[in-house]
Amino acid sequence: MLDPRKLLLLRELARRGTITAVAEAVTFTPSAVSQQLSALEREAGVPLLERTGRTVTLTPAGLLLVEHAQAVLEQLERASAALAAARGGPSGPLRIGAFPTATRVLLPPALARLSGAYPGLEPMVAEIDPADVSAALRAGELDVALVHEYDFVPPVTDASIETEPLFAEPMYLTDRARVPDARDDPWILSKPGTLCHTMAIRACQAAGFEPRVRHHIDDFDTVLAFAAAGQGVALVPRLAALAPPAGVALTRLPLSRRTHAAFRRGYGDHPAVRAAVAAFHTAATTLPL
Repeated sequence: MLDPRKLLLLRELARRGTITAVAEAVTFTPSAVSQQLSALEREAGVPLLERTGRTVTLTPAGLLLVEHAQAVLEQLERASAALAAARGGPSGPLRIGAFPTATRVLLPPALARLSGAYPGLEPMVAEIDPADVSAALRAGELDVALVHEYDFVPPVTDASIETEPLFAEPMYLTDRARVPDARDDPWILSKPGTLCHTMAIRACQAAGFEPRVRHHIDDFDTVLAFAAAGQGVALVPRLAALAPPAGVALTRLPLSRRTHAAFRRGYGDHPAVRAAVAAFHTAATTLPL
């Protein structure tokens, strides 16, 4: 019988590429991960890994097992959700990940609704960049998360994660009427590696230029404060620009940011996750979009 916990390690190795990265994700030592994967090979009866020095790659049999591992792990998530539903209504800890704008605007009314409807539920919120959500969900660090995607940045698909659309919001440009008009301006972008940074770069490229980046700032309130101080132009979503500082003009663009709820595939019927997503939907209907 193949051990699902070892299958999870094999799946993470297929995604992360190194045993060290897998160990960091699951808070094991690299030695422990290697031992578990070696044990899985013995259980499978065929080589799953090919080791060349410090490099480890999956054999064709290993890749085949990863495909089946995803189906097994999804069924276990469904079983866990079904057992939780059999025990009763939503209760216990619920680990929620969210990006800062959603944490500030969407989560307070959603959490108030959850607390009123399910006093036994204990929501626990952690801010996280959407780019890191899939790994955190797969590792079991989060139960549900709010993620976003932008125009110009195709979503990264993950077979182990499901998403449910919540709402879309327009993007705004500070102090210019069109992106091409900001060709010669300094720009305020978020840090490289974030979806917002990639979106801004590609929006400028689509307008025919590379932005001259002066500042890297993730917090949109600070971005707008810098724009008000004449430090550059920026692209900001509607929910980050509800109360812009004096002196900042905002022009709505034909671009959008879309927010989704994300959870492990098969886990969406868990009572706590289902209650949270319903609360997100209700809170989204009150947003000034």
